[in-house]
Amino acid sequence: MRHFSMKTAGGMLLTLWIAMGMPAGGIADSPIWASPPLTQLIEEGIAQNKEIKSLEDEVEGLKKEIPFAGSLEDPRLGFAILNLPTDTFDFDQEAMTQKQIFIAQKFPWFGKLDLRTQRATLKAVRQQAILETKRLELARKIAAAYYELGFVATSLEINARLADIVSQLLRVAETRYATGRGLQQDVLQAQVELSKLLDEKITLQRTRRTLEDRINELLNRASFITVLPPKNVSYPDLQLKVKQLQDKALKENPEFRVRQAQIDIAAKDIELARKDYWPDMDVKLAYGQRDKDLTGRDLPDLVSGSVTMNIPLWQNKRQNSKLAAAKKRHQAAINFYRNLVESLPHKVDALVTEIRDTQKNYRLFNEALLLQADQWASSSLSAYEVGKLEFNTMINARIRLLRFDLQTSNFMFKIYQKRAELEEVLGGPL
Repeated sequence: MRHFSMKTAGGMLLTLWIAMGMPAGGIADSPIWASPPLTQLIEEGIAQNKEIKSLEDEVEGLKKEIPFAGSLEDPRLGFAILNLPTDTFDFDQEAMTQKQIFIAQKFPWFGKLDLRTQRATLKAVRQQAILETKRLELARKIAAAYYELGFVATSLEINARLADIVSQLLRVAETRYATGRGLQQDVLQAQVELSKLLDEKITLQRTRRTLEDRINELLNRASFITVLPPKNVSYPDLQLKVKQLQDKALKENPEFRVRQAQIDIAAKDIELARKDYWPDMDVKLAYGQRDKDLTGRDLPDLVSGSVTMNIPLWQNKRQNSKLAAAKKRHQAAINFYRNLVESLPHKVDALVTEIRDTQKNYRLFNEALLLQADQWASSSLSAYEVGKLEFNTMINARIRLLRFDLQTSNFMFKIYQKRAELEEVLGGPL
């Protein structure tokens, strides 16, 4: 289990100085692996997404707050009249009457300003990690919709090929029926299959439009723009090692930085709560100007100074309660962190298993079932032409071949989708 404690802020601060050197807005590359067309879509989405823009502004705002958090309050300048007699309101009647100007400054207890700076710094670190998490999530959503669009586009191509084949077989069946060598049910079956393909085409076209709308929504486009599906997609022969990927996720997933920063923020709150048992100091310096007295004697001016500090007299209701609450928040943050440490490796393992199983399915279809189905379709057509096979068996063989081809493409696009999910969990490309 990864180490975490109240003393981890040093590492987080180092992370911050790295993060602070990187502008919150814009990134050079896609957060996950992507082909050039998909990379362009992801970068457009990240650049235009309003939620991400809002998070970027929050990061910049929190960075600006760091100097403020560690600074002293503004000094206070004041003017006063002291010891003015109320019977005459003369400034020269009493020797202690004076016109005073003073300046005062509040100084928090030793170490408070540094702790406040560190706490503000950690808040910026946490928000930066939240921003990175959101970028990964958006990239994964765009990739998932893009690959689904690719599968639907392939389905439409297969549908068109099937429609051509069934149309040819319908003409053959009509010719054979007209010459008395075929059955009317063959013609009717071909017509039914053709109608089913037309219905499937309508559904696929509607699904394609829905996916394009989804991508346009993710890219925050003002109006609909057609999205080109992926072309010439090759099989991703991924070699995945679970232990290495789990270690990578535990190291690079930005959600860990969010949780770790939350632990460190809570730790700083504990330290600040303990500092509240010690008094803050209010230092005041004053200069009092006096007039001549009634005898004409020139009275010297006066300089005064004072230090005021608060007394933690109600610590049972204030300081003790604040410290107890800070400790509870710290423990809650640790529990959230532990939960992520324990659950994330299982999520990686599940995704890797799903990718491996899908790869096996792809290879089975591509290397065996497609070849077998092609042989079956060819032999069925030959047998049907010489009258040794029924029309129903022959047309099913032809349809089955292209359905297997479509299923093979489905497995390939699913691997790409699961890769995007895995890289979101890992915090970056494989």
